[in-house]
Amino acid sequence: MADKKMKKKAQRATSNVFSMFDQKQVQEFKEAFNLMDQDRDGTVSLDDLKEVYASLGKSPKESELKSMLEEAQGPVNFTLLLTLFGDRLNGTDEENVILNAWKNFDRDGTGQINQKALREILTSEGRPEDRLSDMEFSQMLEGAPLDPKGNLDYAAFTRQIKRGKEDE
Repeated sequence: MADKKMKKKAQRATSNVFSMFDQKQVQEFKEAFNLMDQDRDGTVSLDDLKEVYASLGKSPKESELKSMLEEAQGPVNFTLLLTLFGDRLNGTDEENVILNAWKNFDRDGTGQINQKALREILTSEGRPEDRLSDMEFSQMLEGAPLDPKGNLDYAAFTRQIKRGKEDE
């Protein structure tokens, strides 16, 4: 009897994960998962992450990669990856809250923040445990809307965070 309840609960949790995203998003996550699962064993391991980062020309510390995997609290299969993405996306603040936070860094009210100034603030100010590493900062801004002068359009970036990148 308890075994049936556990199966139903697991099935319900899985279906809830898939209902958080539309079919196109699920397909895109599946493609991303397949790129990460280098050895095609159905899970993303430490070695898989190392290979993915190496293919991107990056070499994070092993401790950083282990930390990423520990967030999952178990083997990272496709369903768990979707769950993690869902938690991250649904765990963010509302757009207006994020925009207001960015406005604190926009002293001139231009709608843009200089990348170098933002890096300085986020990597060196505040409590040490809250500061971003240079790698975390770079990852944060990968694919962000920066103009040729290195200014971040934070309204567009906020939309990207909340809704994903719009198709060109």
